Amino acid sequence: MIDAYNRDLPFDRFTIEQIAGDLLPGASTETRVATGFHRNTLINREAGVSRAEDRFEQTINRTNTISTTWLGLTAGCAQCHDHKYDPISQREYYQLFAFMNAIQEEDIEAPLPGELGPWLASRTTYVKERDALLAEYQISQMQPVWEERMRTAITKPGTNVEWDFALTSCTAMLDNAQAMLMTPADKRTEYQRERLLNYFVYNMGPDNNRDKELMAKVRTLREKMNALNARTPQITLAHTVAEAAQPVKTTVAVRGDYKRPGIEVQPDTLAVLPPMGKAGPARLEFAKWLVSRDNPLTARVIMNRTWQEFFGRGLVRTSEDFGLQGEKPSHPELLDYLASEFIERGWSQKQMMRLIVTSATYKQSSQVRPDLVQRDPDNTLLARQSRLRLSAEGLRDSALAASGLLDERIGGPSIRPPQPPGVAELQYGNNKWRESTGADRYRRGLYIHFQRTAPYPQLMTFDAPESTVACSRRRTSNTPLQSLNLLNDPVFVEAAQALAYRVSGLPTDEARIAAAFETALNRPPSAREMSRLMRLRQEQSLVAVARVILNLDEFVTRE
Repeated sequence: MIDAYNRDLPFDRFTIEQIAGDLLPGASTETRVATGFHRNTLINREAGVSRAEDRFEQTINRTNTISTTWLGLTAGCAQCHDHKYDPISQREYYQLFAFMNAIQEEDIEAPLPGELGPWLASRTTYVKERDALLAEYQISQMQPVWEERMRTAITKPGTNVEWDFALTSCTAMLDNAQAMLMTPADKRTEYQRERLLNYFVYNMGPDNNRDKELMAKVRTLREKMNALNARTPQITLAHTVAEAAQPVKTTVAVRGDYKRPGIEVQPDTLAVLPPMGKAGPARLEFAKWLVSRDNPLTARVIMNRTWQEFFGRGLVRTSEDFGLQGEKPSHPELLDYLASEFIERGWSQKQMMRLIVTSATYKQSSQVRPDLVQRDPDNTLLARQSRLRLSAEGLRDSALAASGLLDERIGGPSIRPPQPPGVAELQYGNNKWRESTGADRYRRGLYIHFQRTAPYPQLMTFDAPESTVACSRRRTSNTPLQSLNLLNDPVFVEAAQALAYRVSGLPTDEARIAAAFETALNRPPSAREMSRLMRLRQEQSLVAVARVILNLDEFVTRE
């Protein structure tokens, strides 16, 4: 996704690849990876939760996300009944749902640069050593027995409660477990064989678990397998989706209850909007329809959100809701112009951003005009620029950039920067927050691992969304915690130390303070500011001065 934005992939193509990249003719690894967008749903691994219910909730999430992100509609309100305000019937909602209902989750090999060579070179040796271990511990004799018992639990539930529970646990923890178990061994892909094998080694079923002597040997096998995997180069896997091999029936969920199927529906769009094509796979045709010239919403919704990023509010303030309950556009002709220009310029987001930031409207001062305080307190008429506090991620990035610590590498796995002690202990399970080391520690906030049960506190303190549902605009708060975070958080303390070190080579305190000030704020300090900072320097360290500079309102706010 980052690469697509950096090379200004036309937004219509970007949309098609994200929603249906797997269905494009000659789909590549890249276009299939784009469909990982659909995998950003909540996944319930509780063994007692119905897999049908979990899949239903994931499909609801995908449907609502597309409705909000591309159409600016609250279609999710029609999950249980006809929409109370907008022309969206419950039947039409499940027609949209049907596009997502045929999705099947699939993980594929997607090696990052530099991974494929070492992985291929080590593969023969790895398989040989692994197979030797499996033979030594007779795994190939035990696994078929386990699989047969699991298949019995699938086809004849209630025969054995212990194996019913084992199947329930397997289905919760291993995606597509039942489908893989029911696939003959010689018909499985190598990836499927490895997934089942690895699951079996660590979950050998109730019969084997009762054999204490066997399980003692198996624990040794697990240690050897862990060591083998640790010293073997790995290849990155991508979470993607594919179309189900068999047609999937979609019905209206009566009152929104997945257990109460109603009438059958086919994939289709809303009657109030222009019809879509029917020539190709439904999800692909839907993606093309979203960015067709006939669709009046998508270009306007995206341009409104782009405007929102630069001015703090959209031309339609309710950027998530273009329906009857949303606010009317403050400048409808401007929104129409931006939408038409977006399409005419080949759906180029960079060209539209350049158009906006070079406009006279954007270049205005954010200084509040006394004559407009009463007439336009919210600056709806854009008589000035808006003051915007940086985003949660942007605050951390700016501090790291000013201090010289920021690592600007693009791509790769998530990171875990320092966080206050005690936070990780609040999360569900036994997961530990293992702080990233080296350059990874200073990567951009975009790459911070998001643990939903205990989110990274700096992100939450500065109003980052919770990431459980689509968010088209962030609300901004002002709390004492934010000041304490900027002063005392390990990341910001380290940034202040690095900024002080960065200027420490200059000959005088005055020169050091001026350099730190200009590095952070892009202007020299006034005489009054220099006097106060010099007085602080005489009382405390240069690090304390750097901490003050990085805590100034001017540093955390875009004027």
